[in-house]
Amino acid sequence: MKLDQLSLINYKNFESKTFSFDEKINCFVGANGIGKTNVLDAIYHLAFGKSYFNPISSQNIKHNTDFFVVDGVFNKHENEEKIIVSLKRGQKKIIKRNAKAYDRFSDHIGFIPLVIISPADRDLIIEGSDTRRKFIDSVISQSNKTYLSNLINYNKILSQRNALLKYFALNNTFNAETLDIYNTQLEVFGSELFKVRDAFLKEFIPIFQEHYVAISNANETVQLKYKSDLFENSLKQLLEDNINKDKALQYTSVGIHKDDLQFLIEDYPVKKFGSQGQQKSFLVALKLAQFDFLKQQSGVAPILLLDDVFDKLDENRVAQIIKLVDDAHFGQLFISDTHAERTEAVVKETHQSYKIFKL
Repeated sequence: MKLDQLSLINYKNFESKTFSFDEKINCFVGANGIGKTNVLDAIYHLAFGKSYFNPISSQNIKHNTDFFVVDGVFNKHENEEKIIVSLKRGQKKIIKRNAKAYDRFSDHIGFIPLVIISPADRDLIIEGSDTRRKFIDSVISQSNKTYLSNLINYNKILSQRNALLKYFALNNTFNAETLDIYNTQLEVFGSELFKVRDAFLKEFIPIFQEHYVAISNANETVQLKYKSDLFENSLKQLLEDNINKDKALQYTSVGIHKDDLQFLIEDYPVKKFGSQGQQKSFLVALKLAQFDFLKQQSGVAPILLLDDVFDKLDENRVAQIIKLVDDAHFGQLFISDTHAERTEAVVKETHQSYKIFKL
């Protein structure tokens, strides 16, 4: 998978800009705030139909303009694929592939396999379980359409069940039969999602650990642990057992929407006991494992975006990452950095072709 050309109109701080890329390594260098990360985010937008950094689509439109257009020309299996994402204020976003608009955005997910490594990934460590669930869902959904469909259906039914619990509380009423319909539907989709998540993590965790060992020279042991209510009981039983709690809270307190992924270093939470360098290495290993998993599933090397990846890493760990990337296993890379000389010195070590864009 390669991105040959990118055109931006009114996207974030860019009024109009076109880039033609090297098939291997592309570096964006310049001062903070100049728009390096925005270029990487535009590429992410083409793959996922949304920004990695700002989920409010209208806020990605350049100030004092009414629309944005992100246009990318990709090469996949030797075929040219043109993807356009556009948004006009007050209207729905449009995603087109080869001039044909998608009816459902979910149909586009996975068509352009892509992995981003960014300082914003730290949210995976410091934020709540929702952020880590989204990571799991994002990785699986890129290669498993059934999973994505089940997830959409589960969330829709969950929202309806929560609305019903609020209705019961507001009207001082209760109808067990109606609630049971939602319980049964949540059980159908939730149990399938749980099985896939569990199987995915059993495959994913050893890949992650292998990458961490390579980046850190095996100085520490790390672990991911999957936490789910469904290890204890069936979802339907859990929903029935917790009905009084749900009625009091007016929302569904158990289920796969409460799953979490524990990040551990030497059996302690990496959030509390990991240094900045260890946390960064943990996250890079996590994303490189995502890369390997997607490549294995799709048969295509994903595009890899490295946003400010050299920040908070010592030279040894940076060298280990670049050594990993200097491999035919990887495809096209996009790197952003504030130090042009450092970037060029690092990419020269790879002995690959490259382009440097000074913004």
